[in-house]
Amino acid sequence: MRRIIAIAVTAIGILLALGPRFLFKVCDTHTNVMRCNWMAQAEIGIGAIIALLGIALLIFIDIKIQLGLFIGILLSGIHALLIAHVLIGGCPTASMPCNTTAIPAITVISILLLVGISSYIIHILRKFPT
Repeated sequence: MRRIIAIAVTAIGILLALGPRFLFKVCDTHTNVMRCNWMAQAEIGIGAIIALLGIALLIFIDIKIQLGLFIGILLSGIHALLIAHVLIGGCPTASMPCNTTAIPAITVISILLLVGISSYIIHILRKFPT
């Protein structure tokens, strides 16, 4: 089960990192003045961190270390969501590609990650004695 979750987290991290550039593209990336370009750049970093934490889940088998990694993934997922909606965001025009494809895709991916990781953290915490 741990390996499946670790592989899924790594895949989600890679999707968050590469998605805004290659799959659900933001607006014209040749101009560095658009907010969505900087949002995509930030999502690359957050996605890479999530992917590396997913790889770390494959390496470390101690339950306490895994709990720390899961908490790190949870906080990174929250950060990915905040970058898209609060911290940087997209273009002011609602019909721009960043607002119609990239931000909704990042939102769905981040929420799926948050729900899955939260439920697994609760599952791990039930294993600890009170």
